[in-house]
Amino acid sequence: MAAYQQVVSRADDVADTVLRRSKHYLPHVARLFLIATFLEDGLRMWFQWDEQREYFDSTWSCGSVLATLFVLANMFCQIVGCFMVLLRKQVRVAVGMLFTIIVMQSIAYTVLWDAKFFLRNIALCGGLLLLLAEISGEVKTMFAGVPTGDANKKQSYMQLVGRVLVVFMFMTLFSFEFSPLRLVELAVGTVLMLAMAIGFKTKLAALVLVAWLTTLNFVLNSFWMVPYNRIMRDFLKYDFFQTLSVIGGLLLVVALGPGGVSYDAHKKKF
Repeated sequence: MAAYQQVVSRADDVADTVLRRSKHYLPHVARLFLIATFLEDGLRMWFQWDEQREYFDSTWSCGSVLATLFVLANMFCQIVGCFMVLLRKQVRVAVGMLFTIIVMQSIAYTVLWDAKFFLRNIALCGGLLLLLAEISGEVKTMFAGVPTGDANKKQSYMQLVGRVLVVFMFMTLFSFEFSPLRLVELAVGTVLMLAMAIGFKTKLAALVLVAWLTTLNFVLNSFWMVPYNRIMRDFLKYDFFQTLSVIGGLLLVVALGPGGVSYDAHKKKF
C-alpha cells in the first residue's frame, strides 16, 4: 500500500510539473484539438461539395435544393463556429452552432443506430460542455467580489457532465477479448474512466488518458498511410480527427480541473 501511494504521489508531482510548465498555452492547444473534427469536416464539405450534396440527395430523396442547403449549413456553422472558438468571440453561440451540427449529422448519417459513432458524438458533446464551463469561469473572474454561488454551481455541474461524457469515447475502444493483454487494458481503462467520472486524481487520470488515446490514435487511425483512392482513408481520417477532438476535451479537463462536484474538491474541504 505504501509503495502504491508513493507511485501515485510521484505521478501527481509529474502531472503538476507538466501543468505548471504548460499552463499558458495548454488551454489554447486544448481548444484547437477540440474543434479539429469540426474544422476538418467543414473543409471537407467545401472540397467535396458535389459528393456530399449528391449523397444527401440520394439518401434522403430531399431534392438538390435541400441537399445544397444542408451541406452549406454544415460548412458554414462548422468553419465559422471553429474560428469563433479559437478567437474567443461569442463562444456560447459557437458551441450552440457546433452542437446543432452534431445533432444534424447524427440524424443525417443515421449515427443514432451505430453505437460506436453515437458514443463518440456523446463524447464530443462533453467537450463542448467543457468549453462552456471554461467561459463561465472567465465570466466569474471578471466580476471579482460579486457573489457568484449560482455561477460556481453551474460551472461545476457543467464540468461534471462534460468529463463524464468525454469518458464515453473510451467505451468505443475496448475489445472484449479474453486475452491477458486485453484484460489488463480493460481493467486499467475502467479504473481511469471511473477516476475521471468521480473526479478522483482527475488531472493525473486525464493526462494518462491523453497519452493512451494519442498513442492509439496514431497507431489505429494513420489515414496518411492509406492511398487517396481508398475509401478507408476517409473513415480513418474521420476517426483520427474525432479522437483528436476528444483529446482536446481531456486537455481542457487538465487545464480547468475537476470542478466543485468531484472527489478531489470534496477532499479539500476536510
